[in-house]
Amino acid sequence: MDIKEIQNLIKFVAKSGASEVKLEMDDIKITIRTGSENETTIVQQVPMHTAAMPQQQMPMQTAVPTAEAAPVAASTEDSKYITIKSPIIGTFYRKPSPDKPVFVEVGTDIKEGDVLCVIEAMKLFNEIESEISGKIVKVLVDDSSPVEFDQPLFLVDPS
Repeated sequence: MDIKEIQNLIKFVAKSGASEVKLEMDDIKITIRTGSENETTIVQQVPMHTAAMPQQQMPMQTAVPTAEAAPVAASTEDSKYITIKSPIIGTFYRKPSPDKPVFVEVGTDIKEGDVLCVIEAMKLFNEIESEISGKIVKVLVDDSSPVEFDQPLFLVDPS
């Protein structure tokens, strides 16, 4: 199960209104609990192969799936721009790797589905795709910086 499938599962559970869903497959156990309508937590547990070691639950990511990567109108004087926010907590990277060029610069025209950046969470690199078309007006986060859930990442001019 890859990260896209997990993210889609989080969205589905949040929309369904269920308070908890458990899924077990091969060597993966996933539990998704929704504590409130603003928070969904996913826990992934991989069984250890040595009998002496106890199993641990590790939090994988926290996300609000109903607003995942959803652009929201900015409330500042830049109200004509749309803000693209972080769907997860992690480390923000503008490049796919240190020796590659950045995904987008100020002035870059983007369309729906274009990769804007990656956010590393728990050693997984999650590509953040645009859900709107427009032009990048401002990059709000420095490369290799930690980001919080729902933190503004980019300002986009949709016109």
